[in-house]
Amino acid sequence: MEQEKTTSFSALVKAELCRAPLNRRCCAQAEAYGVLLYCNTFRGDEIKIMTESEPFAQRLPALFKKAFKVTFDRLPDGAGKYIFTIRDPKKLAAILQVYGGAATDVALHINFAVVEEDCCRASFFRGAFLAGGSVTDPRKGYHLELATSHRGVSREVPVLLGEMDFHPKNAQRKGNAVTYFKQSEHIEDFLITIGAPLTAMEVMNAKLEKSLRGGVNRRVNCDAANLDKAVEAAQSQLEAIRRLREDGRLNGLPDKLKQAAMLRLENPEDTLSQLAELFDPPITKSALNHRLRKLVELANAPVQVPGEDKVDAQA
Repeated sequence: MEQEKTTSFSALVKAELCRAPLNRRCCAQAEAYGVLLYCNTFRGDEIKIMTESEPFAQRLPALFKKAFKVTFDRLPDGAGKYIFTIRDPKKLAAILQVYGGAATDVALHINFAVVEEDCCRASFFRGAFLAGGSVTDPRKGYHLELATSHRGVSREVPVLLGEMDFHPKNAQRKGNAVTYFKQSEHIEDFLITIGAPLTAMEVMNAKLEKSLRGGVNRRVNCDAANLDKAVEAAQSQLEAIRRLREDGRLNGLPDKLKQAAMLRLENPEDTLSQLAELFDPPITKSALNHRLRKLVELANAPVQVPGEDKVDAQA
């Protein structure tokens, strides 16, 4: 059954897949096999393929002509949903003969002899994706799936994919058996294998963009946190210096501390690096930080009241 939930990106993939040439008949038969096992109806008395993909609709007649030398009994009569059917017993027999005979066997199981070669396996999954596949826009998430109503096929497809070094997951949804990938690397490799390297590159680019954006966000958050700390530290320093001045203790401090205090008061928004450059000669950021911390410590120390020691001693 065709799944067009994410039409924009799925449509791009299908359009690229449909540009693959139909050179070898074995590969055309393998691709048509994937289409048949994942299309709307594949029985001994009827084949029905429905799609909203115009490139796929344009490819189907040529594909069936190359694979089976047959034409469809019914072709689409307009844009929108394209419907192809075959009910002619002779045409159906010609198609079934390629895949091993009885319609029930064909519908329920994969004839692995049809997909022995690597090129034919890739073609098979290209057809499966064209008829029953969808892929999420990688800017929104990572999910590629193949959905079929044939349970036997869904059990055998993971075996075939495993031989190609793919390891999908499986699920049941609305009567369909779904084989799917959730990891971007697996989606990229699968798209490249079935003939869609350009859209695979789009997945890679989207992943890279997300990674870069995440790195920028982390850097911005880190810078913002550091800025908040710097502003908080500067406010604490200014408050400490004002208390020292109000208590009359500022003028009695060593010249180095007094100079640091005055420069901080005159340049409340400067960073430590900017403030350190204002000294003559300039001092290091570490040295300035040490002096400012000393000012805060002095401001937070208890104020010594004159004569307090003498009173305590008499008591």
